[in-house]
Amino acid sequence: MYREHTKVVQIGNKKIGGGNPILIQSMTNTRTEDVKATVEQIKRLEAAGCDIIRSTVPTLEAAQAIKEIKKEISIPLVADIHFDYKMAIAAIENGADKIRINPGNIGSHEKVKEVVKAAKERNVPIRVGVNSGSLEKNLVEKYGGVTAEGIVESALDKVKLIEDMGYDHLVISIKSSDVLMCVKAHEILAEKTNHPLHVGITESGTIISGNIKSAMGLGLILNQGIGDTIRVSLTGDPVEEIKSAKIILRTLGLRKGGIEIVSCPTCGRTKIDLIGLANQVENMVEDIPLDIKVAVMGCAVNGPGEAKEADIGIAGGIGEGLLIKKGEIIKKVPEDQLLSVLREELLNWKE
Repeated sequence: MYREHTKVVQIGNKKIGGGNPILIQSMTNTRTEDVKATVEQIKRLEAAGCDIIRSTVPTLEAAQAIKEIKKEISIPLVADIHFDYKMAIAAIENGADKIRINPGNIGSHEKVKEVVKAAKERNVPIRVGVNSGSLEKNLVEKYGGVTAEGIVESALDKVKLIEDMGYDHLVISIKSSDVLMCVKAHEILAEKTNHPLHVGITESGTIISGNIKSAMGLGLILNQGIGDTIRVSLTGDPVEEIKSAKIILRTLGLRKGGIEIVSCPTCGRTKIDLIGLANQVENMVEDIPLDIKVAVMGCAVNGPGEAKEADIGIAGGIGEGLLIKKGEIIKKVPEDQLLSVLREELLNWKE
């Protein structure tokens, strides 16, 4: 598998690459200059399971805020810089655990060299990010449009530029909103480099479309053994990105831990608000550190049978519901007590 052979890169108190567990990332959508709001959001993300957080650094004030933000959080902080090389250097000087740049946007060779020098002095890794939307004109012309091959060539050109400056503490990120192009680009890139890869589908969209595109793209890439750290990009609360990323990794067998919720599709036999109940259960179990499967079923007819593969489950009826373990009915309880009875069982779980 590719990820077993990528270089190990230390990012703050975390390691990626070399077969280390795939880490989940997200990005704050607060103004980085607003330390209080940014810290509050990062702490919510930490609680949800975020391993590495990225924040934009468009101003010197934002770069200086990194120092204060890092005092309050316990996960590594990545500084995202788009154009001004001085912001990259300032972010490094203020304690960023990694910086994300596109050397093509930073400017001259000398400016990139200054950033690399600052990173090298403090051993701060650089994430080289290339986006299909900003592919260089010469590569668009060479390949007759925006292509997977062009994206990979662009990324490797920038990696070589930094390696030639004597630094290889690098992570590569190539992104496209075109899922199949993104998959193909990662397949090509994984054959050509042993730098760890950050994987994501950029501009993937809203909660529904973004989740589907990310699950398809990340699933196809990760299942080939490609990828060392991931982000699910969604238009919405970044906490939703963490929830989705955890489910994707768990579904692929790449991460254990956390309660898996399974629920039946609604049908004419459903006598309770199954959709609401399933969502309540999903939120309710977030803070319970178990590695089990919980079923939420909509009726007492098929519920016990369908929940047989789950460790524990509930099934609703008219005004009442069933608590089920491994397909066996344990007790019948009033509908309004289903949630609290289930939580009590989970908090006192014994195999």
